[in-house]
Amino acid sequence: MGEKELAELLHLVSRRLRHGYVHRLVPLGLNPGQARALRALGAADRPLRMVQLADELRIVPRSLTPVVDALEESGLVRREVDPANRRSTLVVLTDAGRAMAERAREARREAGESLFAVLSQDQRDQLSDLLSAVDAQFR
Repeated sequence: MGEKELAELLHLVSRRLRHGYVHRLVPLGLNPGQARALRALGAADRPLRMVQLADELRIVPRSLTPVVDALEESGLVRREVDPANRRSTLVVLTDAGRAMAERAREARREAGESLFAVLSQDQRDQLSDLLSAVDAQFR
């Protein structure tokens, strides 16, 4: 199998994974960007400034604003003035947001389980090791 074929295959599998994930997020009322923001806030285990969250998500801060607006409207996050810098806004994960982040994490896990169900555990472990080796070169 050539390199181009491998890249195309990986792209197709990634698209299927994303589709399965999105399908599971819809009933939660989330899109992938919102789920990523909740995951980043949960992983930080502390409120993040808008600019820090944008950096974590590798997006520009102005692209984050509608994501945070939607999460705030749903009661999953709230904005607070940063006491350390009154010009900065903190994004605070609410209890409902923490619970939703867990539900989104479960949706992602289920999408992966469904997609990779055709593989044995040994094959999954091997695939994980191979993809981790590829990913490691970019860290």
